[in-house]
Amino acid sequence: MALKLEKGLCLLMCFFVCLAQSQKMELGKVSEAELREKLCPTDTTAPAAVIFKKATSKFRYRKKTGFYIDHEYEFRIKIYKKEGLSWGNFPVPYYTGYKNLDDDYLEFSDAVTYNLESGKIVKTKTGREGQFKKKRNEYWDEATLVLANVKVGSVIEFKYRLRTEDITEFPTFEFQYDIPVKYCTYNTIIPQYFQYKPISCGFGNIATAAKIVDDSQNFEDDHGQSVSIRYQAVSRDFYGEDIPALKDEPYVDNLDNYRAAVKHELEKIQFPDEEPKLYATTWEAVANDIYKNENFGKPLQERQYFEAYLAAFVKPDQTPLQRATAVFEYVQRTMSWNGKYGYLVKKGLKNAFLERTGNVAEINLMLVAMLNYAGVSAHPVLVSTVDNGVAVFPNRAIFNYVIAAAEIDGRTTLFDATDKNSAANILPFRDLNWHGWRIANDGSVKQIDLVPKTSSKAMFTVMAKVDASGTLSGKVKVSKTDYFGYGFRDKFKGTNQDDYLQWLEKELNGIEIWGYTADIPDAANQMIEEKFDFSGSSVEVIGEKIYIDPMLFLTRTKNPFVSDTRVLPIYYGFPTLHKYNISIQIPAGYTVASLPKAVMLTMPENVGTYKMNAQQQTNVIQLTASLEINQAIVSSDFYPVLKRFYDGMAQSASEKIVLIKI
Repeated sequence: MALKLEKGLCLLMCFFVCLAQSQKMELGKVSEAELREKLCPTDTTAPAAVIFKKATSKFRYRKKTGFYIDHEYEFRIKIYKKEGLSWGNFPVPYYTGYKNLDDDYLEFSDAVTYNLESGKIVKTKTGREGQFKKKRNEYWDEATLVLANVKVGSVIEFKYRLRTEDITEFPTFEFQYDIPVKYCTYNTIIPQYFQYKPISCGFGNIATAAKIVDDSQNFEDDHGQSVSIRYQAVSRDFYGEDIPALKDEPYVDNLDNYRAAVKHELEKIQFPDEEPKLYATTWEAVANDIYKNENFGKPLQERQYFEAYLAAFVKPDQTPLQRATAVFEYVQRTMSWNGKYGYLVKKGLKNAFLERTGNVAEINLMLVAMLNYAGVSAHPVLVSTVDNGVAVFPNRAIFNYVIAAAEIDGRTTLFDATDKNSAANILPFRDLNWHGWRIANDGSVKQIDLVPKTSSKAMFTVMAKVDASGTLSGKVKVSKTDYFGYGFRDKFKGTNQDDYLQWLEKELNGIEIWGYTADIPDAANQMIEEKFDFSGSSVEVIGEKIYIDPMLFLTRTKNPFVSDTRVLPIYYGFPTLHKYNISIQIPAGYTVASLPKAVMLTMPENVGTYKMNAQQQTNVIQLTASLEINQAIVSSDFYPVLKRFYDGMAQSASEKIVLIKI
């Protein structure tokens, strides 16, 4: 116990020492040493680095509107390389889509670029001429600061203030960027009337400490008299030091999911002599709040606009699956997605139906309503898409999408009718973001796993022959199911065939393709088949020997995982099975000198397996191989095992089939 206490005290002392050091960092005090520095000490590959980032979130008060929040940020950034010059343009989004609040207000100030010229520090100030604003969409605007005279070696610094009347949610405070951060501090001062839950995200080592302080507000009353209110507040500091750059790695879903950051969730407001006002602190509360919205729950009850249409193809003698499929395919076929996200209806389901176009909510809530009318129990599922990030705590704002869940034969089947290439339980890739929340009309919620459980298959059958000159030719059939089929449809259906074949030849190590045909059923859950003739390399003739890559143009000898360590989980998106059946006819006058060794690689916990076996049958070499990855997401703790697994596959693929002249 004493040892644990000592460690705790040491960490606390270290926190306050480091916090005191960071607080000495002030705008306007750039040193010559900072300007002379050529490389980032903690990461010599970094194009730039944040020397310090400081921020405070402090409540203010106005008689007319009540409490609002000022979020103030200060940055100092060093530019080391040409690739870091982009940090001289600093965009910040801010919200303007409120119904009952004033728009957020954002303003830059104290923007200065420092350069070392002839041994002297030269300052270039950027004023309002370097500030630009634009509309991002109906809810968000963006302000951008463009600093003057930024070059390699510069140090830039600036401040900005974000004023908001929205006290239900703080902007996410990021400690980590794609460049290193030397010091980062964040202080919040929250009056006793407001109770927030701070939530740490990502993998950064962020320290925190809190204390009770006295605070006050001065404002003018209705008669222009100065009034002061005093209260206690919670002052909380967050601190990070030498935070490494968040770098993209192979097989990552959304990098922002793993960024070191702090979010604040409002739990309660209670003013003196008033009843407490509780905010959504559970998924049930969030779901009820959303369902009661007139643009969510009410449209689910409307049916007059579609009754006559469904009667034409939904029959009483159909099974629930047949009825669900018929309704889904009708909505998918007749409705066109306008590209707008969201879980709320904008123009009404009837208008969307008549116009044959709508946003995500209008199409998929319409689907839910139609499924229920057809006798299939269905509910909406709230989703945060892959690009939007994972919903880590109960919060309406995190959701930006909605899909349909139907109960069919005791199983939950998911549908998204916004995409012409999707099918039952084959959702667009944007939907595959860990989990969603199904809302029933009684207010109950259930977490729905969005990660596919069954393996999508890609199967390759190759009939090849090689002649004495080393020329390789033959026929190929490729079969794709589920998400491999969806990916093909999504990327290539409707694409010019010549463009696709040019891409495919490059993808298959430069072979030449002709006689291409493809069977692409209209039903998105049916298997796709491609067939083509080919000729190409993968063969080398040296003297009286012929060397053949055993997997021919399908050979992959490079391990995609080259780093020694891994911070982020490995994201495949869905379980996969690749199967290969390759026959190679050898030329007359040659015999097999050696074949690759049979391989059987496995990973613990049934994460994945790889098998390969090659045998000679008279003048034909028969090779079979399979690669199976059984999990959509693999923990980074498993990375060393995964890396060795891929190393083993790469080593196996590098072994040659050797023919020798008789």
